[in-house]
Amino acid sequence: MSSDPASSGSSTTSPSGTADYPTAEAAPGAAMPQVRDAFAVLQATYNDGCTTPGNCEYFLTRVLTNLDDLYNSMKASPKGSGHFAGPLAWIRTMQDTLRGDFSFPNLKRHQKLLLGTRDKVNTWMQSHPDDYR
Repeated sequence: MSSDPASSGSSTTSPSGTADYPTAEAAPGAAMPQVRDAFAVLQATYNDGCTTPGNCEYFLTRVLTNLDDLYNSMKASPKGSGHFAGPLAWIRTMQDTLRGDFSFPNLKRHQKLLLGTRDKVNTWMQSHPDDYR
């Protein structure tokens, strides 16, 4: 773990044992998920939450990881980053605010930001002409 997660190039270990962005590494040789597929995984977080005892850490880490995966899929999309400018900016702002600290106390502190980012991305994707529903 880094003593200063805000410093450039440093990282803090997440609850799942990964460090820095992305929060989850793809399997070697695995294809980048399509934006539609990464979005579907993110939408599944609407069926979960911090209301179940002992589930909040898993849930918040899952939302973060799913947003990171969607971010990477959007960046790799043949449509180009400009096509997803809004969602990419919102996710990047969330990532910058977390400053590489994926600890449960930090995720809990930023729960409103995590869920708000998820909700803004969801609204954009559902109302977008390409229909990502």
